Amino acid sequence: MKEVSKGFPENFLWGGATAANQLEGGFDEDGKGLSCADMIAHVPKEQRKGGHAMEISSERIEQILAGEIDERFPKRYGVDFYHRYKEDIALFAEMGFKVFRLSIHWSRIFPNGYDEQPNEAGLQFYDNVFDELAKYGIEPLVTLSHYETPLGLTLKYNGWASREVIGHYVKYAETVFKRYKNKVKYWLTFNEINVMLFSPYTGGGILIDKVENKLETTYQALHHQFVASAMVTKLAHEIIPGSQVGCMLARMETYPYSCNPEDIRLAQFENQINLFFTDVHARGKYPNYMARYFAENNVELKFEPGDEEILLAHPVDFISFSYYMTVTKSVDATAEQTAGNLAGGVKNPYLEASDWGWEIDPIGLRVTLNKFWDRYQKPLFIVENGLGAYDKVEEDGSIHDSYRIDYLSKHIAQMKEAIKDGVDLIGFTSWGPIDLVSMSTSEMSKRYGFIYVDLDDEGNGTLARSKKDSFEWYKKVIATNGEQL
Repeated sequence: MKEVSKGFPENFLWGGATAANQLEGGFDEDGKGLSCADMIAHVPKEQRKGGHAMEISSERIEQILAGEIDERFPKRYGVDFYHRYKEDIALFAEMGFKVFRLSIHWSRIFPNGYDEQPNEAGLQFYDNVFDELAKYGIEPLVTLSHYETPLGLTLKYNGWASREVIGHYVKYAETVFKRYKNKVKYWLTFNEINVMLFSPYTGGGILIDKVENKLETTYQALHHQFVASAMVTKLAHEIIPGSQVGCMLARMETYPYSCNPEDIRLAQFENQINLFFTDVHARGKYPNYMARYFAENNVELKFEPGDEEILLAHPVDFISFSYYMTVTKSVDATAEQTAGNLAGGVKNPYLEASDWGWEIDPIGLRVTLNKFWDRYQKPLFIVENGLGAYDKVEEDGSIHDSYRIDYLSKHIAQMKEAIKDGVDLIGFTSWGPIDLVSMSTSEMSKRYGFIYVDLDDEGNGTLARSKKDSFEWYKKVIATNGEQL
């Protein structure tokens, strides 16, 4: 009988996670092309529909490219990591990071996505970043596609709606695998792949006004990404011996609101739709329950010869996921709804919520970890978790973010409990170790970092970095391997 684990393993990977489109800036420097993220403007909170600004029309794209829209596009500028990466990595090293999750901006390597030759200046930038990480002994965890589809692929193919994009993605992946084979061991194929269900443009560069059947197009695009993921997993193993390739899911454990069997079945269904993605990635085939869902929702997928074989032959090595909230569902239409959860749902009376209405549920993380482990028996990696909140800079420059420390300490405590339960958890990268542009709202005021960046929602500020109270706290967590929270 295996002994009960006492805590985090000695080789546990502590660190932080970012995305190029929210962090880097330099959108028009050194040969970089435009990405889909570069077309998302900042929309003031009072003007947003549903609290998010993630979709865009083909007409608006045309207007932006023609210079007819005078708005600000924060993801083009990020927080200037492109020029400040040495300063930022030094701060990560000071905290004691073992791993740093970042993404490669696809359009920095292939400006249009379909170019014949890669952009050398873009390749060299990531060489420089990886070398800087190596200087401090920090392991890179690299996401190949983190909501950064090159705009050229959207304009030419309507993004991942077209099977043609698979070949361009595989070429891009092969290029960076060969370039960085001695520098990067851990890779993720697609960030939060299931977010395409909420925003086909964000997840797949798809202009939804150009398609007839939105749901069918979305799942067809997801099939293309599944096939592409399996193909590049195969390539990574061939090009980089010992490499580890993971999938990435926005995991939202769904609870039934009551013990009403209809609520329980609804929650089960919602969990199946969410876990469908890891079922394909980890098991290598479509689960049976999706056949009925597709049939009842007018979704007919096109499989090419060899698709099923490549999926089955090349599943991922580990499962990574983001965890911010749980969701509660009820068949009762009169139940009070939540204001901020991305996936909707009814208000859970036992949970508090963040400044943005996201319900906070540390124990739900332990539930999630146990369910993943029971279902797949593959190593798990939490690659996003954190608290978006308003931070106040005091007159002396200090930032007392005790609410962030409280949030993270409670979640890390539940991670430790899950490890004691027998879960194989290999790492944790908190979302936004440095303040960056929000994915869903393009704000700066929604801050996650241990490091404050002097930049506001309107783009004003010096970009100066400063440490919050949570900086020293996380440094202590890492130094004690999660024993002091």
